[in-house]
Amino acid sequence: MAMRNLWRTFKNSAWLGWQMESNWADPYLFAIYSIVKPIAGTLILVFMYIFLSYAGGGGPTNPSLFGYMYLGNALFMYVAQVLFGVTWVIHDDREHYQTLKYIYISPANFYVYILGRSVSKIAVTTIGVIVTIIFGVTALGIQMPLSNISWPLMLLGMSIGLACIIAFGLALAGVSFLTARHAGGMNEGIAGIFYLFCGAIFPITVLPSWSWPLASVLPITYWLYVMRVAFFGLGSGVASYDAMLAGYDIMQGLLILTVSTLIFIALSFVIFRFGDYMARKKGLIDMTTGY
Repeated sequence: MAMRNLWRTFKNSAWLGWQMESNWADPYLFAIYSIVKPIAGTLILVFMYIFLSYAGGGGPTNPSLFGYMYLGNALFMYVAQVLFGVTWVIHDDREHYQTLKYIYISPANFYVYILGRSVSKIAVTTIGVIVTIIFGVTALGIQMPLSNISWPLMLLGMSIGLACIIAFGLALAGVSFLTARHAGGMNEGIAGIFYLFCGAIFPITVLPSWSWPLASVLPITYWLYVMRVAFFGLGSGVASYDAMLAGYDIMQGLLILTVSTLIFIALSFVIFRFGDYMARKKGLIDMTTGY
């Protein structure tokens, strides 16, 4: 019976999250939006790459660097959107819809409820990532043959990486219990740190050497490395830009990613439960702010 209630909570919260993500829009209209939005966002990166290439002289002649940047930018959608989406559930339900207190007094497990809401965010983001990769291969000429993709490594790395991102989101959700709605800046700031220091579009070695220890302890760094190897191969020019990680073979990188993800999952649970406890103690469950 308990497992059935947990499954019902997870299923219904995932369905609710999907409806909210689509804003209860017509499915065909939302499908168009889901295709156009990631392509439009990707074109910004394309124009940046072309501008920097011509500014450096010679034009865009480094396809492996472009593939490195393009795939990293596409996968980073998960970090930016899932991390923000999981955290924002607290403020959205507490201050926008003002339903958080009703969920608390319902039989639903709140932890499972947030996990269900994160699934809908992952589904929407996955559509954008797939569209972006297909657009890059078909329209921009990125060399990513299906025969070269390591599907087991890709699926395993994606599963571990998403678990890590959700763990970060749950930790920030715990902090969000104690903050006002302007905590959205906290989410964007954390995502910005990952974007800069984890090798999303800039190879880590082009950053100042003092930042390398920070990059080496962030699981997202190893996740992007594993995913690039899965898509392009370990011996490809794309993977060679992760020179700082060259001392690890792919299994070592995967092991570090797994261990660090487990650590962050345990840490996120502690932070979430502490934020939940303090919010109950201080009466912040139904707090609303007008600024």
